Amino acid sequence: MQRHILTLRCPDQPGIVHALSGGITEARGNILESAQFSDPDTGDFTLRVCLETPREDAEGLRDELALRLARFDPVLSLRPEEQRRRVLLMVSRFDHCLVDLLYRWDLGELPVDIPLIVSNHPDCAPIAERHGIPYVHLPVTRAGKPEAEAELLRLVAGHRIDFVVLARYMQVLSDDLCRRLSGRVINIHHSFLPGFKGAKPYHQAHDRGVKLIGATAHFVTADLDEGPIIEQDVVRVGHRHTAPELIAIGRDVERVVLARAVRLHAEDRVVLTGSRTVVFA
Repeated sequence: MQRHILTLRCPDQPGIVHALSGGITEARGNILESAQFSDPDTGDFTLRVCLETPREDAEGLRDELALRLARFDPVLSLRPEEQRRRVLLMVSRFDHCLVDLLYRWDLGELPVDIPLIVSNHPDCAPIAERHGIPYVHLPVTRAGKPEAEAELLRLVAGHRIDFVVLARYMQVLSDDLCRRLSGRVINIHHSFLPGFKGAKPYHQAHDRGVKLIGATAHFVTADLDEGPIIEQDVVRVGHRHTAPELIAIGRDVERVVLARAVRLHAEDRVVLTGSRTVVFA
């Protein structure tokens, strides 16, 4: 039996689950896991199903289910569970998120393939080398940014990348690139925005006596750091913590939140609905 992961989004209305389950039955399939959500604010219905069937032709099965559901105008995806998502990691000089993702990947905790790492600096090349992953140094200058982004798109296409992870990649992506990779780029940032912008946000937070440190993982859009949120977390801090201690705590939160977001997306547990996400954790 072949296991498949199916996700679906469409306008909410009666009969969606009935039609889908009927199609799965016709394909001699069995539903192993199912989660669904009807959003009263958007009117969207979202669903994630893990199913098994003797059918191995995922594309044919998807087409048959899409035809059965056509009257609901669905956005439908289906892939064999064993077919791992291909992820491109991007990093600048801060390596804590990159190292953590690679550690979890080595342990088998992240069900992804990582064909390459891209950076605008050479600093993290030894990390990639230790893990046997090709490292592409792609410098970005103001004048050369269009060419660098064009090369990035060539790498995404050439390596059949499913989604990109900005593991503390400190370059702002152009509006055009955000549109081309819409719903396919995950970023991580600290929780101090928009309150503490610019250099040394943790020192600014320390000076103001902040009591919570957090991080947000989100999809990248043209609106900087305002894309649909995938995962967040916070840690309480107090007056005894120094600015360097706050930085260390912040790094820990960023690592955990980004790793959770990558795993959730790799397992097709995140469904975009406009400016929000439904996360079937």
